[in-house]
Amino acid sequence: MDDVAVAGPLSLGAFLKLTGATGTGGHAKVLIQAGEVTVNGEIERRRGRTLVKGDVVAVAGQEYRVWSSAD
Repeated sequence: MDDVAVAGPLSLGAFLKLTGATGTGGHAKVLIQAGEVTVNGEIERRRGRTLVKGDVVAVAGQEYRVWSSAD
C-alpha cells in the first residue's frame, strides 16, 4: 500500500490522477463508473467523492492510502 499526501479535500477522480492510476479525468470516470474502484473496501461510483485522511483507495490491484501533507 502506498501513502499519498494531499494538501486538502480531494475528489476521487483527482486522487486517481494524482497517484498516476489514471492519466486523465475521463479515464478515471470510466474506471469509477465501471465499478473498478473501491474506497475502504466498498465499490465507489461517485467521481466527486471527497476523500479524507485514512481512506484507502484500490484500483487495478494497487492500494493507496490518503494522507495529509500537514502531518
